[in-house]
Amino acid sequence: MPVPWFLLSLALGRSPMVLSLEKLMGPQDTARCSPGLSCHLWDGDVLCLPGSIVSAPGPVLVPTRLQTELVLRCHQETDCDLCVRVAIHLAVHGHWEEPKDEDRSGRAADLELEEPRNAFLQAQVVLSFQAYPTARCVLLEVQVPAALVQPGQSVGSVVFDCFEAALGAEVRLWSYTQPRYQKELNLTQQLPDCKGLEVQDSIQSCWALPWLSVSADGDDVHLVLDVSEEQHFGLSLYWNQTGPRNITLNHTDLFPCLCIQVWPLEPDSVRTSLCPFKEDPRAHRNLWRAARLRLLSPQGWQLNAPCLLLAEATLCWQAPGGGPCLSLVPPLSRENVTVNKTLELPLLNAHPNLCVQVSSWEKLQLQECLWADSLGALKDDMLLLETRGPQDNRSLCALEPSGCTPLLSQASTRAARLGEQLLQDLQSGQCLQLWEDDLRALWACPMDKYVHQRWALVWLACLLLASALFLLFLVKKNQVKAVARGRATLLVYSAEDSGFERLVGALASALCQLPLRVAVDLWSRRELSAQGPLAWFHAQRRQTLQEGGVVVLLFSPGAVALCHEWLQDGASASAPHGPHDAFAASLSCVLPDFLQGRAPGRYVGAYFEGLLHSEAVPALFRSVPVFSLPSQLPDFLRTLQGPGTLRPGRLGERAKRVSRALQPALDQLLQPPGDPGDPEDGTRVGT
Repeated sequence: MPVPWFLLSLALGRSPMVLSLEKLMGPQDTARCSPGLSCHLWDGDVLCLPGSIVSAPGPVLVPTRLQTELVLRCHQETDCDLCVRVAIHLAVHGHWEEPKDEDRSGRAADLELEEPRNAFLQAQVVLSFQAYPTARCVLLEVQVPAALVQPGQSVGSVVFDCFEAALGAEVRLWSYTQPRYQKELNLTQQLPDCKGLEVQDSIQSCWALPWLSVSADGDDVHLVLDVSEEQHFGLSLYWNQTGPRNITLNHTDLFPCLCIQVWPLEPDSVRTSLCPFKEDPRAHRNLWRAARLRLLSPQGWQLNAPCLLLAEATLCWQAPGGGPCLSLVPPLSRENVTVNKTLELPLLNAHPNLCVQVSSWEKLQLQECLWADSLGALKDDMLLLETRGPQDNRSLCALEPSGCTPLLSQASTRAARLGEQLLQDLQSGQCLQLWEDDLRALWACPMDKYVHQRWALVWLACLLLASALFLLFLVKKNQVKAVARGRATLLVYSAEDSGFERLVGALASALCQLPLRVAVDLWSRRELSAQGPLAWFHAQRRQTLQEGGVVVLLFSPGAVALCHEWLQDGASASAPHGPHDAFAASLSCVLPDFLQGRAPGRYVGAYFEGLLHSEAVPALFRSVPVFSLPSQLPDFLRTLQGPGTLRPGRLGERAKRVSRALQPALDQLLQPPGDPGDPEDGTRVGT
């Protein structure tokens, strides 16, 4: 398939390679061979009759490859034509016929069989050329010594000069032998045009051509025509095909000015031109989609479009926040806009809110705020129209969506409310003059400072709200941290013997794995001795309750006895039972909470099964939940960690883990006295 010239240009890029061609003087065709071959070119052209393929009687020469080169055939130094040089590469096809064994002995002395090997191998090679409207066939005779023939190997090549062709033409070449022993070779090639060759001074038809170049810019491909101002030229879109065709154009490629030329590929043929899309609505929609408004200078603009447009342009003011663009004085020229031509804007200064509208048949087609890129986003400025009367009288009104509002009026618009301030800004030179003539002028006054004043209280309220939210966030953050660290838990028990202390230690260690932050006097003996049981418990209780924790009262027979003593006679129980017995010291702080009703939510009771019955817990302490361990461990853990902190499945797993940690110490404590398995040898708390 041939490569189109414009794709070739794209492949060559912005600076395509230019080919310098060899010049051949004179009109004669010639042929030459590679060393070892002899060749002869028949005079004149021959008929192109390939014929049918026949079997080779022995080794024959056949063409194997075609190779072309562009040259110039010149009648004078500056009068040349493009010409195609063709090289035909040849090889040997077939083998010598050998006699059968029974005949070889009878004719051993016959030298006729040796003659072919001492003669020449000859072939008639036909070379056919087509390039509309030219068709030629030439015949070349080629000989090679039979002694040099090696079947299947190349023997050399023959070069033909040359076939004349037009610039940019598509040429087709065929080559075969007479008679034909194999399928003919063929080659199709697209020739370059004047732009791709160094022939401007040699080919006269290239002297006055419109020079066309192709450049790529992203997805866009640009065709650039270089012609003089006086030269007329035509550009046609066409398909180089034969026979009847249905040609389909994409609807996005249609424009009102797209015209088509069609003509037969014959010299001096009449061309038929038609422009079928002048009234096509799709073509007009495509035209407006392709049109662009462009700012060229502070006061120049241009409407770019592929075709002429019947349109009018006006200036307008686009306020931020959307809404219609307000038409302005001065109006632009009411004449039709000339496309691709620089037009002047009657403005003194540029402003990002100034836009250009292009309308056709009273329908808005384009709107561009030309200074948006250079001056930034739209501004919240107030546009004032100044009207000058006789004797230097003037009036001012503000252009708003509702109309032009006089500054000093009782209207409820923003301009009326700020009329006096805007008038002072205009007099003090804070407004920008956009345009003026003898009777009118346009001013743009900034409104930023008034917007800031209006929103000052709003910002202050937002700041206060943000501060409150930040403080709330800090409180919540501290609560989340507390939850993440685990709830504070203070274990209070009566130190009766080492076995019970091991059981309490096992419970405390298991609760720390939940996690809970557990405090117990077993782990604070140094502080307990330094501060004393009462001071230590008072400090731990206060810290635990301040952090939202819980105090766990572990009841045992000894703890119940101490409670009864306090309830019956508090004075008799005022002395601690031991240097580390925090339970006895704690009763002075715990009992008032229970007696005054402050215990629920702050205290939890628990006892170990086998050591104490539930009825043994004093009635005063039953105002808070009292759990039997380990059977009620799930409820006990749920109360310690708070509601909703754990799913039932995970709560059950943790209860089992705590139960496994408690069971060895509890079993050891419940062994009867004298049991060999009891390391304490009968040390046990009795009931």
